[in-house]
Amino acid sequence: MTTEPSIEQFGYRQELRRSLTFTDLLVYGLIFMVPIAPFGIFGSVYQGSGGMVALTYAIGMVAMAFTASSYAQMARAFPMAGSVYTYAGRGIAAPVGFLSGWAIMLDYVLVPALLYLIASAAMASFVPFIPIWGWLIVFVLLNTIVNYTGIQMTARVTKIMLVAELIVLAIFLIVGAVALLSGKAQVGALSPLFDSSTFSWPLVFGAVSIAVLSFLGFDGISTLAEESQVDSRRLGKSMIAALGLAGALFIAQTWVAALLVPDRARLLSQGDPAGTAFYDVAEFAGGRWLGILTAVATAIAWGFANSLVAQAATSRLLYAMARDRQLPSFLAKVDPRHRVPVNATLLTAAVSLAVGLYLTTRPDNGIPLISGLVNFGALAAFLVLHVSVVVHYVVRRRSRDLWRHLLAPVIGFAILGYVVINASFEAKTLGLSWIALGVVLLAVSYALGRRPTLSGMHGDAPEPSVSRSGRTGDAR
Repeated sequence: MTTEPSIEQFGYRQELRRSLTFTDLLVYGLIFMVPIAPFGIFGSVYQGSGGMVALTYAIGMVAMAFTASSYAQMARAFPMAGSVYTYAGRGIAAPVGFLSGWAIMLDYVLVPALLYLIASAAMASFVPFIPIWGWLIVFVLLNTIVNYTGIQMTARVTKIMLVAELIVLAIFLIVGAVALLSGKAQVGALSPLFDSSTFSWPLVFGAVSIAVLSFLGFDGISTLAEESQVDSRRLGKSMIAALGLAGALFIAQTWVAALLVPDRARLLSQGDPAGTAFYDVAEFAGGRWLGILTAVATAIAWGFANSLVAQAATSRLLYAMARDRQLPSFLAKVDPRHRVPVNATLLTAAVSLAVGLYLTTRPDNGIPLISGLVNFGALAAFLVLHVSVVVHYVVRRRSRDLWRHLLAPVIGFAILGYVVINASFEAKTLGLSWIALGVVLLAVSYALGRRPTLSGMHGDAPEPSVSRSGRTGDAR
């Protein structure tokens, strides 16, 4: 067995505080994905999948499982912040890393604004004397204060929020099961998994491109590599565990909800423009109180818990890219007391607030467009991640582990590629335009003699050293 490389071997200093346990990482990933995430987009996925919501989430989980495996492999090779930006840059080449980081910024930078917006709209519907923009400001300020106080405070808050979300989910599942046993089911028990009257692969994978939004977040664990007490192997396991647990919860809740949709024909034909389909199901199953409970829980989960960890992950991505001078260097500043990337955290908050306030002026709040862009940016970066596993392990290291280092990444690439192809035309057009802008910026950098480089990188990562005992040492 080998000794895990430290970040000092890659030319960096350990500036962030290592305080997170395996449980902290697992909770962080679950909160980022939001155990009750399907509450907010149930109607869109239901219509897009022809009612086969459980099948859609099952396929999404399988697709993301291959991606989680690739993340775990690259986290072992490069145990540092930066996520796919770091993995692609060091696994393939620095320019590819820049473009991957640029692509996933569509996810990391826009997702907090999307979450704030959805939560603010939900809260404004219950407390109308505070407008959407007012709730937006409240959520941004609250999360920024918590994140600024340090990663330990963020970890403590996320644990409390996770327990609260699981309690609400348990209440819905219990009430839903009672409703089904009392004869309220509107369709056959297996229809959420397969319905011959609506099934087609393009239809289902088109819905997966929407449902995958619920799975985005397990990858955020990788951005905390420099704040984790556990080794990279266990960090990778925390990503896979978080994905598996979230996927099981997603399938269970959408299966029950799909059986209780009170007006299936209307939802399939007209969709869910108000975003209330799940709350209507909850009210049908248990009464008005359950509809309100699920709606308020969604608002708090998306606007506070999910946005809190999304802001933390985004700031770490900006910090990693700025540390390599691929973004302005002021974003690499670490607060000496709280040991967090303070400027990156504040910039993330400012961008989220600005984008959110702008979108409140649009008739549809811009939610469909931003959702599509977030998904496109993440999936494009995940495609490069799979390539980086093959290049780093098979091409460079001559790995003989063909399943984890060749077959799994190829299968994951193929599934995500098909999902991207079936994504909305507008999302693909704007997403590719964003990547094209990144290519232009990269070309300008080359023209100015500022070729992208990564600290301590000389063609390959440092070879791990073998301890005399044959056991994995602690390079820290």
